Amino acid sequence: MGMPAAADAQPDFGRLIHALSHHLRRRSPVSEGGGELTHMQRHILFYILMESMNREIYQKDVEEEFHIRRSTATGMLQLMEKSGFITRESVPQDARLKKIVPTKKAGRFRTQVQANIARMEQKLADGIPPQDLDTCREVLLHMLGNLTQNERRTDNEQGGNDE
Repeated sequence: MGMPAAADAQPDFGRLIHALSHHLRRRSPVSEGGGELTHMQRHILFYILMESMNREIYQKDVEEEFHIRRSTATGMLQLMEKSGFITRESVPQDARLKKIVPTKKAGRFRTQVQANIARMEQKLADGIPPQDLDTCREVLLHMLGNLTQNERRTDNEQGGNDE
């Protein structure tokens, strides 16, 4: 696996997830796509590109997906709008609510992102039985939920909720 460990010691989950994340980032099309956006803004753009194919996307979705605060999301989305990658459009049911829409400029990356996701998913699943993949997905989602729940609890205890 390429990770040194004591004879019978198992690498901890955090270290495994970090190593996997590192490999995924190195192979991500996020490193491509021009220098107009930061690394994180490209991640957000690709999320918007993929998700907006099936549903409307709002700032709250970006905040929740990337576990970022409202002020952080606002700043990033404003820069992405200024750079011409997204627009924010009012929705009829609530003038205060703005959906995030990728522009044609952003749309040029959609096919590249889709192809990369398909390649990476295939590579990740290579040689692993489908039931093991299902179990892995369930466990990872549960771990993420544990951390998210703990993070919310900590934020509330510290009064760090900027909403």
